[in-house]
Amino acid sequence: MKQVTKLIALFHGNTRGKGEMDMQEKIYIAGHTGLVGSAILQDLKTNGYTNLVYRGSHELDLKDQSGVNEFMAREKPDIVILAAAKVGGILANDSYPYTFLYENLAIQSNVIHAAHVNDVQRLVFLGSSCIYPKLALQPLKEDYLMTGPLEPTNEWYAIAKISGLKQCEALNRQYQRNYISLMPANLYGPRDNFDLQTSHVLPALMRKFHEALPDKPVTVWGSGTPRREFLHVDDLAGAVRFCMEQQTAGGLYNIGTGRDISIKELALTIQDLTGHRGDVIWDQSRPDGTPIKRLDTSRINELGWSYTIPLQEGMEQTYNWFLENEIQKIPGAV
Repeated sequence: MKQVTKLIALFHGNTRGKGEMDMQEKIYIAGHTGLVGSAILQDLKTNGYTNLVYRGSHELDLKDQSGVNEFMAREKPDIVILAAAKVGGILANDSYPYTFLYENLAIQSNVIHAAHVNDVQRLVFLGSSCIYPKLALQPLKEDYLMTGPLEPTNEWYAIAKISGLKQCEALNRQYQRNYISLMPANLYGPRDNFDLQTSHVLPALMRKFHEALPDKPVTVWGSGTPRREFLHVDDLAGAVRFCMEQQTAGGLYNIGTGRDISIKELALTIQDLTGHRGDVIWDQSRPDGTPIKRLDTSRINELGWSYTIPLQEGMEQTYNWFLENEIQKIPGAV
């Protein structure tokens, strides 16, 4: 049916070129309540997109293959954005390897395959920079994928994400789909997860330093020497929209700033941001993870996208959001 519609549009002279996306195309956002999905939803609404489809997990369990198939067949979206995932930091990944592997494989496989069998031509799959080998050359190029061993503490999540991007790659190759895989740097921003057991490093440090105000000591995992790149989630949302509007060719693209910072520098910056005045203790019995992760973003930069939110500005915005939205959820917090 979609092929017939395209032929009719061409007959009547509707020949939109690259970068002239129809604002009324139906876009399904999987994972719209998470950090990434909510930012994408807000970005699309802000930029005039109104034909948006999304369902909460209580309405649609993405691990349920039949439910996902029925939903996709009923809604028939033009574009699918796959932002749903089981995510967490080093502790969560290392503690629940099977959960991270199984749930991400199930979600990805179900959504991508249902999109394919319902003739969805364009899909954006969101992954993570942890797909690259632990000791790969820096900055990380897309070509470094599967050239060495992964970081052991999050290899299960990484393997799932590699499977998802390879599923997209196979569909592009065999069925000429236009499925794009975006691999962002470490994400942060408003609506982040600040739970100390499951969060990533930046929001976890914000909560730790805030709870220790004004001068209780704060213990941070590792030596502080690893270097990480951080990307504001609103910049990732902009990259997703950019790729949709430009009808970027299917493939793998790194999304980041190209700038890294040591965990020690990050911790001291957050300490200053929160106004904490106590000691910082480095627990070197805990794992450091990959020594350095910085993305080579030249492939997406050459197409015209680049980040817009500096780290300091983004962290201030995120901490303000934390103060306004999360404090009341923390027992005894000041």
